[in-house]
Amino acid sequence: MKSSFAREPIGKLLKAIVDNRGKTVPTADDGIPLIATNCIKESSLYPTFENIRYVSEKTHRTWFRAHLQPEDILFVNKGTPGRVCMVPDPVNFCAAQDMIGLRADRSKVYPRYLFAFLRSDWVKETIRNYHVGLVIPHFKKQDLDTITVPKRSNDEQKAIGDLYFLLSEKIEINNRINEELEGMAKLLYDYWFVQFDFPITAAQAAAMGKPKLEGKPYRASGGKMIYNQVLKREIPEAWEISDLGGICNSVRDTVDPAAVAAATPYVGLEHVPRRQFFLDAWESAELVKSLKSSFLKGDILFGKLRPYFHKVVKVAMDGICTSELLVLRAKEPKFEALIGSIVFSDIFVESTSKQWGGAQMPRADWKRMEEFKFPLPPDDLLKVFNERILPLCELGGSNQQQNQELTKLRDWLLPMLMNGQVTVG
Repeated sequence: MKSSFAREPIGKLLKAIVDNRGKTVPTADDGIPLIATNCIKESSLYPTFENIRYVSEKTHRTWFRAHLQPEDILFVNKGTPGRVCMVPDPVNFCAAQDMIGLRADRSKVYPRYLFAFLRSDWVKETIRNYHVGLVIPHFKKQDLDTITVPKRSNDEQKAIGDLYFLLSEKIEINNRINEELEGMAKLLYDYWFVQFDFPITAAQAAAMGKPKLEGKPYRASGGKMIYNQVLKREIPEAWEISDLGGICNSVRDTVDPAAVAAATPYVGLEHVPRRQFFLDAWESAELVKSLKSSFLKGDILFGKLRPYFHKVVKVAMDGICTSELLVLRAKEPKFEALIGSIVFSDIFVESTSKQWGGAQMPRADWKRMEEFKFPLPPDDLLKVFNERILPLCELGGSNQQQNQELTKLRDWLLPMLMNGQVTVG
């Protein structure tokens, strides 16, 4: 980051460093969330709660040397050093292993400015170069002063920090909206096609001799259920049994990235979250050299290798992807929402995970996946399900596209803001 501004070691800009590393903190079955480095993501302003543990109130009160405060910056020391997140207000977690909290001295530096600077590519590259060759990269607390921060006026710091934060916050809001949309879609699938409490149609209500039951939940209202020998469970009368291969295909349309537009989205394993309806990010096809598979809007991408069986996403645009992802496509439009819901379900992921156990590096086998059986609802219910689910996917996809553009804008502006090429009015 070339700059004409004077620079100051980061250590001189801090009021305190919260360092609870050392002996392992005792955990409990419940209590206050204890986050680990996997919760610190560059795609999020604040830590995410993934695979968290807990500490008791007593441990929280007596074990920690110091506690985090709002606007502290969590800085990962070990594994992937340099990843940072802000601490929210109120603080709803604690942190111990492999990270420290940086508390800005507001008389010297604006916390959001420092946070934006630490997210810059220059800082990432500086830290990356510092631990080249180490088996487990580790950035020591004493090494913080190798990072020097450009000195800017208070107004400039506030303008830069607030702009970075504003763009990041909009991305965060879109992500939260998408989480809600995904939750609604999963809940509807579970309610209708697992618990079988889909709304009773007028024809069904008439056949039951109870027209007032129209719109009421089927099973809870006494809808007729029949035991199915294949699934070993009761399913609604008149429903059929299908397998996954009956409603979708595994598509292998191999393409040369050089033959597609440079701006075409490319999705790698690193872009696919764990069982999430919407992607976090993607790249441009111009960065990809070898042959890849194409996909279409509405397809499902599914991780082939065992560690990635839980990597599943529904794509909201056309593009190309790594060959380590299966591309699943509905045979008919009426099955689109149902396929996504099935493949995201716990029972499907657990079933596919078990099918390939035993091999050193098991791979997903479509010939086995397509045999997965499930109760198939009648067309009129599928139609209503599509009408409910697909608009949620459309809105989530729009948010996803907006996030990609906001991220590009934010990351393009940041180095220019830092070195003074661009100013905020």
